[in-house]
Formats: sequence, C-alpha cells, structure tokens
Amino acid sequence: MAEPLRITSKQNPRVKEAARLRIGRERQRQGRYIIDGGREISRALAAGVRAVEAYICREMCDSPASLKALDRIHSSHVESFEVARDVFAKLAFGDRNDGIVVVAETPTHSLGDFQLPPQPLVAVLEGIEKPGNLGAILRSADAAGVDAIVVVDAGTDLYNPNAIRASLGTVFRNNICETTSAEAIAWLHLHGLQVVAARPDAQTLYCDVDFRGGIAIVLGSEARGLSDAWGVTHVTAVRLPMLGMADSLNVSTTAAVLFYEALRQRGHTTAR
Repeated sequence: MAEPLRITSKQNPRVKEAARLRIGRERQRQGRYIIDGGREISRALAAGVRAVEAYICREMCDSPASLKALDRIHSSHVESFEVARDVFAKLAFGDRNDGIVVVAETPTHSLGDFQLPPQPLVAVLEGIEKPGNLGAILRSADAAGVDAIVVVDAGTDLYNPNAIRASLGTVFRNNICETTSAEAIAWLHLHGLQVVAARPDAQTLYCDVDFRGGIAIVLGSEARGLSDAWGVTHVTAVRLPMLGMADSLNVSTTAAVLFYEALRQRGHTTAR
C-alpha cells in the first residue's frame, strides 16, 4: 500500500469538505458522515461500513484503540492522508485524541433488508431529538439482543457524531434503519408483532406485559412523547413506576429497562 499523502494546511479543500460533515445538513447533502475515535472506526470497518477516506495524525496514534483502527484502515485499503495536529483538530469532533477520523458513506438500510428471527424483539424509536439519547438506546439495544431497530421521524440523524460516540459504535450494525411512523406501523402489522408503547400516563405496568412473543417496544420523544399514530387499539401502553417527584425517566433509561425486561422474560440471563 502506498504511503499516505500528507496534508499540512487547514484550508485544504478535502479537509474543509470533511470538516463540514460535523453539520447535519452537510451529512445529508454529501451522503457521508465522519467517524471519530479508534474504537468506533474499528467497529465500523468490521461491520462493513464503506469508508471513503481516512485522516491520520500519526503522532497522536499511540493508544491500543488507535493502533487497531490503523491496522483495519490499512487492510481495508482506505484512501488515507497524514495530517498535522492542527489540521486534525479541525476535523475531530469534541475532545477525541485517538488521531484518526474516517469519512464514510451513509448506509441506506430499509425495513425490507431485515431478516427477522422467529419471535423477534424490535425497538421503534420515534422523534428522538438528542443524539446522546439515541446513541445510548442503540447501545442498550445491542447489549440486550434486540433484533432490529427502527428509527422513525427522527429529530436527529443516526450518524450525528454524538450519537455515534454514545452508541459505542453499535450504530454501525446492519439491523438499524430509518423510516416513517406510518411505514413502521404497517411493517409491524405485516409481521404480526405485538406493539408495546412506553407512556407515562399508561395504566399497565411494564412488568405485567408478556414480552416473550414477537414484540415491538416503541419509545417516543422526551419533549413530546409518542405521536397520535401510536394511539391505535392494537398498541399496549405501559409505564414504569415513578415513586419520587419526577414523572418520567430519561428515554434511554426507559429503553434499557424495557429491553432487559424482555431479555429476562425470554430466559436469556447469561452473556453470549
């Protein structure tokens, strides 16, 4: 593999175009996003994410995560550029110091791509605004063995750098897609899944629901809750008990409780 070209100017056109990907509308315009951090880059490449180019500040690449990511970049034959420290600072998001940023193509997964197992556990996330919450839910879903994650009418995009970071790279799994609430409801009905929606005003406690069959757990925006689309008769609303002053939990905490209740009821109590 040829030695990477070196970029020393922050005004380099490639660098300027890549740095714009920190902005949501630019990610949408370019159909690309940035992956910042050795661990996240390794997980992305291992999951088959198509990396377009890599920017490497060699003097910062001294952590095990960085070295592992470098090996994956080299073996994947990603076009690479060595950059000076100040150039890297323009590309990096937040305070990451692993010394590598990768530009990747935005995946185009759809509901039709999913191959569901018998009695699947599906998560539907509607209107989640905060990328940190979205990423945390994806991380919990991955840990609890959720089979598919459907992000609908999103208030933030899946590949916001904060969502990627909060997900610990689990956002790169191929069992996640974005669609609309209407399409998600039709797809759930097609597959005959029971729908359980988290609502703070529900009468039924979450632990009184049978999560052992094919089921979809639906969570909505913290600010607005679920839309009226989910107020239909075949949806079972559940709540978590609130014994203090607060009337609801952070949506990522609620998601984790529900995912692990499903895991418990399904008898999976040991790590794979």
